[in-house]
Amino acid sequence: MDFYGFYTGKIFDAHEYLGAHVQDDGTTFRTFAPSASRVSLIGEFSGWQELPMEKVHDGNFWEVHVKDTLPGMMYKYRIYGGDGRCIDHCDPYGYGMELRPATASIIRSRDSFHFQDQAWMKKRSDCRDKPLNIYEIHFGSFRKPSDEPDAWYTYDELADLLIPHLKEAGYNYLEIMPLAEYPCDDSWGYQGTGFFSPTSRYGTMDQFKSFINACHRSGIGVILDFVPIHFAVDDYALAHYDGTALYEYPHSAVGYSEWGSCNFMHSRGEVRSFLQSAADYWLSEFHIDGLRMDAISRAIYWQGDPARGVNGNAVDFLRNMNQGLKKRYPDVILAAEDSTSFPDITRPAEEGGLGFDYKWDMGWMNDTLNYFRTAPSYRTAEYHKLTFSMAYYYQERYLLPLSHDEVVHGKATIMQKMYGDYDGKFPQARAFYMYMYAHPGKKLNFMGNEIGQLREWDEKREQDWCLLSYPAHDGFFHFMADLNHFYLEHSSLWEQDYEEGGFQWLDCHQEEKCIYAFERRSRKERLVAVFNFSDKKVDDFVLKVPGAEALIPVFSSDLEMYGGASREKRAKIKGEYQLFQIDMSPYSALYFTVK
Repeated sequence: MDFYGFYTGKIFDAHEYLGAHVQDDGTTFRTFAPSASRVSLIGEFSGWQELPMEKVHDGNFWEVHVKDTLPGMMYKYRIYGGDGRCIDHCDPYGYGMELRPATASIIRSRDSFHFQDQAWMKKRSDCRDKPLNIYEIHFGSFRKPSDEPDAWYTYDELADLLIPHLKEAGYNYLEIMPLAEYPCDDSWGYQGTGFFSPTSRYGTMDQFKSFINACHRSGIGVILDFVPIHFAVDDYALAHYDGTALYEYPHSAVGYSEWGSCNFMHSRGEVRSFLQSAADYWLSEFHIDGLRMDAISRAIYWQGDPARGVNGNAVDFLRNMNQGLKKRYPDVILAAEDSTSFPDITRPAEEGGLGFDYKWDMGWMNDTLNYFRTAPSYRTAEYHKLTFSMAYYYQERYLLPLSHDEVVHGKATIMQKMYGDYDGKFPQARAFYMYMYAHPGKKLNFMGNEIGQLREWDEKREQDWCLLSYPAHDGFFHFMADLNHFYLEHSSLWEQDYEEGGFQWLDCHQEEKCIYAFERRSRKERLVAVFNFSDKKVDDFVLKVPGAEALIPVFSSDLEMYGGASREKRAKIKGEYQLFQIDMSPYSALYFTVK
């Protein structure tokens, strides 16, 4: 390891030195605990008796080599602080951990699984000019083998359940909520204890590799939630690791987050190297195709509050980490979950930006969902909530998210958010999703959205798949599947997402009628999208489409097969002087290709 680089926050491979490393004659254990008075290793191999560790290098690192150890054996570090008191800690760089509430690290071999995904790895990209349709999932509540609280499918079992669903439903990427080990189910993984350990809830390191290998061989990319901002307060993990605030801030004013977790101290080089190495580890060891980084606003501003000012050290950390990751893996996706107006989130790091590939468009999400909550009679006044996003859109490379955060804690599910009664929600949701998929920007949907889930997400229960036995929900699922496949197959909806030539308003001043129309373009295709978000039928709406001779209907939200009123597909519409007359049902959307 480059020790100078470790201390200055430059390296991405600290895990190759620190942690437990299996060798031919045993295992070498190393940990970084500069303020410890002494450190011992305890584990199954010693009957949990102390094996003293020796200071190495500059005295801040501790090491011991133990023979007759095997992968799967448990261990901890017993760390004595300067006051002589000791705490047993899991390994910050450990490759495996016990199932909570147990806390030991587990020796893992990194060489026992061999990927067979070379074809995928060779062709993957950051999808800048390709379709990116993401299905966000919480592994433990997608499906459950029983109603028992600790009943979960394993990683490899989930591959058999999930991949066919993704293929049928038309998603080409999967985003998994955090899998780095965590103690509390209710945290969903966002308060971690094992940043290098795939959670044991669903199996082993090799089982997770098998899952990713299966996804890649089926043409599905895998993005992982990564949390570089904060960690769990549990004293067996990173908190006060060597008896001092080694990973966190020593001052409570900035040491604890709004979630009660410990904030990483990004000004410390050792912390930067730890987090950078963790990010590199998931990308290299597991062939992960991207990282979605959580709570970036809390790194940009002190405690996420612009009034407290920019946290320059944390901003520098994000910039340098992203630059290093993109240099090592130029074809991976780095996405920021950021609700601030801080500039240049997706500008390259070498040009002064933060170096993310995408930024979640939280403004689009909030404005759009608020619009659809509004009664139709008031949508005239709210009309430009749906036009505002394009006023700022080209400032960043945006991704349109409908994530887990929008379907919990009393916010209601996406289907529930649609105005009105049960029957009235479905046509609005179909039109809403057609608006989303025609709008520039990559797409993300949380599990359950595709079946019109009506119950808020609960990590303890599986999704309500029984809804598919009801015609309205079954029709909605088939609508979403067809829309997703249509998106994947039509280059006009993604090829020029971030070029101004890829989008043009055709009519965004129909405030009284709540009608919107715009065009999407690619090198080989023009697509016109028209929306009626009112509760009234519209006859003979006149739309001008420059350069068009005819509009050919290619997708409708109102087909009977989806739960709508139209039994037959529409005929081609011929225009005069580039003007076209279009009839539209209430709460409906239409896509046309241009001839």
